Amino acid sequence: MTRDRYWKLSIEELEKSHYDPNKVITWDIKCIIKPENDAKFIGVFMYRNGTPYNYESINGITYYHNNITKNILNDVTKMLKDNYGGDELQYGSRVFLKNSKEIYSAEDLVKLSRKLKKKFKSAIIITIEFQDMNDNEKSSWGLPENKLFPIPGNK
Repeated sequence: MTRDRYWKLSIEELEKSHYDPNKVITWDIKCIIKPENDAKFIGVFMYRNGTPYNYESINGITYYHNNITKNILNDVTKMLKDNYGGDELQYGSRVFLKNSKEIYSAEDLVKLSRKLKKKFKSAIIITIEFQDMNDNEKSSWGLPENKLFPIPGNK
């Protein structure tokens, strides 16, 4: 299995794309809350094969955070649960929504990114990792070539 990652995508770049959601392995939407020097951020992500939780794998949306107040965390959890469901679990600085709706399409990720940006008045950085992309897909899916980073490994 080959893997390729697109780093530091904007909402607008993702909106222009039309990739195969079945090839997404993981995605991450990082919300950087201003001022940036306060290091306040929330990262919402999903792994197709589940996110490690202690010694088991949990399917569903997960988020991590840094320097965020409990009130804002409650708002993040409520927004995600209202939109995607799931049972809340916490482990360190990660909050899991076990068995929440799984999303992988550009349309769904753009929609979530815009909600996060508006609600938390944050800058958004999106990362998506794909499996088994061929050269034709890389050139035709509309993702910026200069943000593509192949991940070394099995070919």
